[in-house]
Amino acid sequence: MTKTETLVRTQLALPVDVRRRMAGLTNELLASAIDLYSHAKQAHWNVRGPDFIAVHELFDRVAEEATAHADELAERSGQLGAGVDGTLRMAVKASQLPEYPLGIATSSEHIKQLATSLAQFGKHLLKGVKQADEAEDAVTADILTSICRATDKTLWFVESHNNPSSSVPGEKTSR
Repeated sequence: MTKTETLVRTQLALPVDVRRRMAGLTNELLASAIDLYSHAKQAHWNVRGPDFIAVHELFDRVAEEATAHADELAERSGQLGAGVDGTLRMAVKASQLPEYPLGIATSSEHIKQLATSLAQFGKHLLKGVKQADEAEDAVTADILTSICRATDKTLWFVESHNNPSSSVPGEKTSR
């Protein structure tokens, strides 16, 4: 039995079945947020190159933000009356992020990989926003939208450290 199957009593204005589904969703996203933290720290600890200090500090900032997102997701699970599935072992089993590759060292490699992790996390958040909207849980949708907004901004910061000369095929750049 998972912690989201049994809910505690609350006067929260949501039906039990919605609370249960949204708790499952927030716990699932919590696992990915914890995993995103580990991806950022893996990059932070292993990056090398001429832009080391800037990228090293950026990756630490990404990790701090992932921790804040994890806390917000865990607290929403609690508000819904569910237990929180927040251990590292639980996160490993439930994360939707791909495994962070070992053996990379250059800043461009870590930037590319961490950007992929951020983009995947953002994609799962957007799916979660849709699920929360469909369940008529405006608060969970708002929380996920806020985390998604911050994740998109962080993705922009990370991607901006790589060569900006590439563009989407068929689109003109404004230079």
